[in-house]
Amino acid sequence: MSAPSQTGPGPAAAATTGDLLRVTNLVRHFPVTRGVIFRRKIGSVQAVDGINFAVPQGQTLGLVGESGCGKTTTGRLLTRLDEPTGGKIEFDGTDITHLGVGAMRPLRREIQMIFQDPYSSLNPRHTVGAIVGAPLRLQHVDTGRSIKEEVQELLGLVGLNPEHYNRYPHEFSGGQRQRIGIARTLALRPKLIVADEPVSALDVSIQAQVINLMEDLQNELGLTYVVIAHDLSVVRHISDQVAVMYLGKLVEVADRDDLYARPRHPYTVALLSAVPVPKPTRAKGRERRQRIRLTGDVPSPLNPPAACRFHTRCWKAQAICSTEEPPLAELTPGHQVACHFPEDAPDRAAEDRAPVAS
Repeated sequence: MSAPSQTGPGPAAAATTGDLLRVTNLVRHFPVTRGVIFRRKIGSVQAVDGINFAVPQGQTLGLVGESGCGKTTTGRLLTRLDEPTGGKIEFDGTDITHLGVGAMRPLRREIQMIFQDPYSSLNPRHTVGAIVGAPLRLQHVDTGRSIKEEVQELLGLVGLNPEHYNRYPHEFSGGQRQRIGIARTLALRPKLIVADEPVSALDVSIQAQVINLMEDLQNELGLTYVVIAHDLSVVRHISDQVAVMYLGKLVEVADRDDLYARPRHPYTVALLSAVPVPKPTRAKGRERRQRIRLTGDVPSPLNPPAACRFHTRCWKAQAICSTEEPPLAELTPGHQVACHFPEDAPDRAAEDRAPVAS
């Protein structure tokens, strides 16, 4: 399939940094109002509150965390399906933070999204050919071939039968529907794909097939992924870097192998302790990881805890954790942690370790 001509700004800045996507102090607050007529603002839900990360060309960033931590909102901001409250999003060297609909239209070819639910993201009244070919029609892409030929090639690329062009979504299984969604995403040959829980709605036996397909497509087409997930096993399989999110903040960012081998933030340690381990008896060369059960519920993003947002559930919390917000700082090369008392790090002075006042 011949790639459509690219419209939009060149990769000058991205080429110098090596990052296709760069996010700086990204913020999204949803206002909470009261009243029918005057709608007085009484607060805001701090869904995303000042996060920073970068994704190099051709690599995958895994964004993980509990439900309600702001992962999906971040994905919608990156694809400009939602308007940021503050901060900056740079794609391929261009600031797209507040671009209007018209200015974003050419960039839609280069930034696409895979949605979580393959059952609701496909129109049941449209055939597979109409669904996968819609981006080509909307963007008026002329590849010198018919849309049917393009769609059939895309279906073959994702492991489906090209002869299924005239079938409807209800005739396919969940895994096949997600492949149809991936084919639609690839229609415009994007550079960046944001995948929001791409396999969480699928049977476990199908998840590995879809993840392997995404990896093969990345290697073949040079794609860059931001994969949003709560399943740490999925993230470990596909990601180059992993960013851990808690209540609108990034608490740890590191290389995949480094993060899984040496998690430094207590929240990351707790998340990894919940991952099932095959043969839970002592594995060769390592100790069985002790399960950590966090106490209490996740605080409301409408009124998050002061300073470190995790301190109300953290077993290592000290007085400083409730008064001073820890910055996301590099603890070791390439490993950033936002914690006053990270794992495997020297303890602070005794005066900083006074118990938190109840």
